[in-house]
Amino acid sequence: MEDKTWIDYLTAIGSVATPLLVILLSAVGWKFKASVERKIDLENRLRDDRIEIYNQILEPFIILLMTDAAWAQDKRNKNKDKNEFAISKMLTLDYRKLGFKLSLMGADPVVKSYNNLMQYFYNMEEKKSAESPNFLKEMLILLGTFLLEIRKSMGNEATKLDHWDMCEWWMSDTRKIKDGIYNNV
Repeated sequence: MEDKTWIDYLTAIGSVATPLLVILLSAVGWKFKASVERKIDLENRLRDDRIEIYNQILEPFIILLMTDAAWAQDKRNKNKDKNEFAISKMLTLDYRKLGFKLSLMGADPVVKSYNNLMQYFYNMEEKKSAESPNFLKEMLILLGTFLLEIRKSMGNEATKLDHWDMCEWWMSDTRKIKDGIYNNV
């Protein structure tokens, strides 16, 4: 009868441990996969809700920044001041509810950029910002940053755009304002 060597014992232990190790690694892999799938599923379900919230939150800003001629084109806006309409919309209970939804469901950078934008508007009266020659530039930077963060949260994390790029398509004087050659900046 042969004497058992340490290699024989190691081989015996390895033949028992290998299936256990495979089962353990499979369980860990399954748990990781389930966690990733859960996160992706949650993001997909939140995406539609976020888009709706973002659109509604942005509406008063869109109204404020549209031309008076474009505002007057819509027959529903006859004899309505667009600035008063947009500001009154921002002061409604529904808009405040949207702000709460945004703070609960929005991505962190989106919430932070929205907070910065709203704090700017809240403190306008105190600072007399609307009379400041840089008011429009400061507001566009904040709004462009908010739009950029929304873009990133919708899956464009690697975007090369900046806050000015987010404003150029809808405002003709963006480059003049950016460069400080606009007559009010």
